[in-house]
Amino acid sequence: QVQLTESGGGLVQPGGSLRLTCADSGRFFKSHNFAWFRQAPGKERENVAAITGGGTTYYVDSVRGRFSISRDNAKNTVYLQMYNLGPEDTAVYFCAGDLHRVGVKVSDYDYWGQGTQVTVSS
Repeated sequence: QVQLTESGGGLVQPGGSLRLTCADSGRFFKSHNFAWFRQAPGKERENVAAITGGGTTYYVDSVRGRFSISRDNAKNTVYLQMYNLGPEDTAVYFCAGDLHRVGVKVSDYDYWGQGTQVTVSS
């Protein structure tokens, strides 16, 4: 059983930074692929970054160069470091995991956290 818990969201000024954390309580963390999605009010949930069990990373164009996804297998934790945040980054951010798939679609992932709110505003 995989349970994902996000933390680290909050209010940040434009140009600021945040680091989101996703803790996995499951037993097979190393084998899983993970991703971060976000969902702004009135919009569909969209993928922003993903990382495979082997550490290969993927980013959507709008965050490439500003966001960095990483994982610490010793701590069963996935991170999303976000720099140079703008109002367009305001959303609820979700951590997702799957044993076999890694992709950009919501349906690519079986496990989801509850989300953490990120608000970028002055």
